[in-house]
Amino acid sequence: MEPVPDLTAGLAEVEALRNVRPASCTGSRRWWGGHLDVEGLALGSVQSAATALGVLTDSPGRYSVDSGLTAASFDSLGHLRIAGRKPQGFAPSSGFRRTADGWIRLHANYPHHAARLMEALSATVPQDVDRALTSMTSLEAEAVIVAHRGVATAVRSREEWFSSDMYSAASTGPWISLAPHDVQSKGPAASSWVPSEDPLLPLDGLKVLDLTRVIAGPTATRLLGALGADVLRIDPPFLPELPEAFIDAGFDKRSAEADFRNTGDLAAIHGLVSSADVVITGYRNGVLERFGLGQDALLVARPDLVVVTLSAWGSSGPWRERRGFDSLVQAACGIAVSYGQHGDDGWKPGALPVQALDHATGYGLAAAVLTLLAGRVRTGAGGSATLSLARTAEELFSLPSSHHGIPATPLPEPEYIVADSPYGQLRFVGPPLSVDGTPLSYRQPPVRYGSSTPTWQ
Repeated sequence: MEPVPDLTAGLAEVEALRNVRPASCTGSRRWWGGHLDVEGLALGSVQSAATALGVLTDSPGRYSVDSGLTAASFDSLGHLRIAGRKPQGFAPSSGFRRTADGWIRLHANYPHHAARLMEALSATVPQDVDRALTSMTSLEAEAVIVAHRGVATAVRSREEWFSSDMYSAASTGPWISLAPHDVQSKGPAASSWVPSEDPLLPLDGLKVLDLTRVIAGPTATRLLGALGADVLRIDPPFLPELPEAFIDAGFDKRSAEADFRNTGDLAAIHGLVSSADVVITGYRNGVLERFGLGQDALLVARPDLVVVTLSAWGSSGPWRERRGFDSLVQAACGIAVSYGQHGDDGWKPGALPVQALDHATGYGLAAAVLTLLAGRVRTGAGGSATLSLARTAEELFSLPSSHHGIPATPLPEPEYIVADSPYGQLRFVGPPLSVDGTPLSYRQPPVRYGSSTPTWQ
C-alpha cells in the first residue's frame, strides 16, 4: 500500500505515544477518487486509534487497519438495513439551495431545525423556502437562519473561507489538541481501571459516559464499546435522536434519557461522572458548562478523568457556539465548491463521497481517549482533548496531493453482518479495526432508545 498520512502528531503530548510506529494498514489506497485524499483521511484517522490502542495495551502490531473495513465503516449508514429498509439519510428540506448570488447548504433533518428554518424564512410550505432564498444573497440567508437558531451555511470557495473571520480559528493547532494533566495535579483516583488481557475486549470494565449525538461522537463510542467498554449514552427527552442515526451508532452501548434542567436528572449525571473513567461530549460550546459538565469543571472535580470534547466549528472564533454538521462544514470551507459539477441545470456544489469529516473526527476522538488512558495507566493523571469538524476539514486539505497518481480501485461489496434487534433484523458492517488479522466485531445490537437505567453495569 502507498503511504498513509500520519495523523498522530497531536498524540505525542502523551509520552507513551512519542516515537511510536503507526499501526499497519493493508488493502487498496484509493477507491473513492476525487480532488482530495479522503481515503488518506479515513485510513489515517482509524490508524491513529489503532496505534493508540496498541500503546495502551502494550501490544504494538496487534491492531491493524484494513481499507475495505474502513471504507465500509465510513459509510455505515449507507450499508445499514433496518428490517429490510434503507435509511432515508438527509431529509427533503436539507441540501443545497440556490440563492440570489450563489448557493447555501441547509440542514433540517431534525424537526426542531426544520421548524426554525421555516420560521426564519416566513415559510408555510417547502416551496416558500426556495422562493425566499432566491431573493436573498447566500450570506444574508445564512445570517437570518442562524439568527433564528436554524442550521445553514453559505457555500464558500476556499478563497472566501480564507478571508472569513472563522478560518484562522478553525485551522489553528493540531488535529487532535491534547492536554494531559500534570502528574503533580492529580487527586484521589476514582478508578483503578487497567486494560484487560483479552485482545478482543481490551477496554472491558472501562466506564464511558457518552454525551454526544449525530455521527462523530457516537462513532467514537461505538468503537470503544466494541472494544469492551461499558458505554452509557445520555440523550435529552425533549430532543430525541433521529432513529436511524441512533441505530447506526448504537451497537455495544446502552441508552438512557436525562433532562439536565431537572435537578434530579442532573444529580444522577454528576453521580455517573464521579465514578466514570471517560466522558465524551459533543454539544455546542457553552451548553454543558451551564450544568457543571464542561471540560474544565469536570477535570477540577476529577483530575484522573479523561474528558474529550467535540464541536463543529472549534473552541474559539466567532462561530464557536454556532450549530453545525459535517455537510455544513463542507459547504463553508470550500469542499462543496471543490466537488461541484456542471450538469444540465448549470453548476452545482457537491459533497465528499461519504461524511468523512464526521467519521474521521469520531476515530480521532477514540484515538484521543485511548492515548489519554495510556498516559493515565502510567501516571494516574487524566487529561483532556478537543477536536472539531472544521479542524478535520483543514487536515483533509493539508494532505499531500500525491494520491492523484494512484488510480481509484473500486472495493468489493463489504461482508455484511445480520442480527436481530428491537428494531427488527439489522444488516450492517463491522468496525474498521482488525485484531491479529481478524476483523473486530460488535457484540450487541442497539438497545431500545432510552431503555437503560443511568447506572454503571
